[in-house]
Amino acid sequence: MRPSRLLLASTAIATVLGWTTFVVPHSPDKDDVGALLDALPRLTHNSSIIFQKGVTYNLFSPITFPKLTNVEVAIEGNLTYSTNIAGIQDIVSSQNVNYWITFTGGNNVTLRGSTESEWGWIDAHGQAWWDAGILDQRPNSISFSHITDGVIRDMKILKPIAHVFATGGSVNLHAFNNRILSLSDTDSFPFNTDGFSAGGTNMLFENNFIQNGDDCLTVGNGAKDIVFRDSYCEGGHGLSIGSLGKGGQVADVQNVLIENVTMVNSLYAARFKSWTGGNGLARNITWRDIRFDGVLFPLLGPRGPRPNTTNPNNTHVQDFSFENFSGIIRDTPFVEGSCVTDPCWYAVPNATGKEVIIFDLYPGTASNIRTQNISAKTKTGAPVAVMCDPATVSASRR
Repeated sequence: MRPSRLLLASTAIATVLGWTTFVVPHSPDKDDVGALLDALPRLTHNSSIIFQKGVTYNLFSPITFPKLTNVEVAIEGNLTYSTNIAGIQDIVSSQNVNYWITFTGGNNVTLRGSTESEWGWIDAHGQAWWDAGILDQRPNSISFSHITDGVIRDMKILKPIAHVFATGGSVNLHAFNNRILSLSDTDSFPFNTDGFSAGGTNMLFENNFIQNGDDCLTVGNGAKDIVFRDSYCEGGHGLSIGSLGKGGQVADVQNVLIENVTMVNSLYAARFKSWTGGNGLARNITWRDIRFDGVLFPLLGPRGPRPNTTNPNNTHVQDFSFENFSGIIRDTPFVEGSCVTDPCWYAVPNATGKEVIIFDLYPGTASNIRTQNISAKTKTGAPVAVMCDPATVSASRR
């Protein structure tokens, strides 16, 4: 989406051949969101909205875009949140804010940053939130939801407070060349800084660089035809399906391919999460060509509490494949930053910390689970282990 531009000195809005270009105005030390919101009713179709290069804009309040058609939002300058934590919490609470930037729907919508190293950044100042241990009334970053034919490209997110991208309900999405930098500079942990929360249909995520403190990728209920590839993940909780089935929810996840990803200092590489009492099916899920270094649980899934006599259901899994995994297991003493309980929430009973594969399955809920070409070493040089009860899997091969 690259329309010609004609900008007039007297106004931030120009229209040429049916295409409108709006350069967001900036006022030093003041919130720049109001001017954008005032202009948005005129920018819902055939428009470019530009945060211009050379300017650092103040996003002191949230932005909610109306339904858009043929619109590009270009972050060529930088955006900064307020450093007033209490003020942001008041906004989150009083306005019931979930994401600081929200796309509510539309067709042919592009969100792009900049390929220049010093421009195109969104700085949420999350470090101060992590250092203060604040886990409530936190805004997530960007909801790019209910968009048909959408693009997220060249975005750079610095120190997000919590979740970064959510794509629930979107169709035909391409997200590429994005950077998420949410590693902590201190001993404080960046809780819940999920990278991409993929929901929707027919989505391609590629060439993304993610450093964070939760799932690099999480594929949620209702997602179908998802590809995540050629990317780097560091410091988080892995490449995850789920969690599915919470509160008896009927799960439906199909046709997910995760390939050619490097995982560094992560809690997991590949994992599946489901809740006791859930229903439904996750099927045709493949992780392949995964390299890992310093990962605690390289391959974990499916795993969850056992059903009991009052809650006999469980999410079923079918046609799972784990192919071409290689790397180093972290089996040295280590406490991951999200470990705030004793035992840690991620503790696996009877695990030695040397397992490359952990399948914690329930009889009758899993079929055709396949592993192939799994190669791992431990940091200590100890033999690698596997945890799996073959009686719980039907039609499986290794």
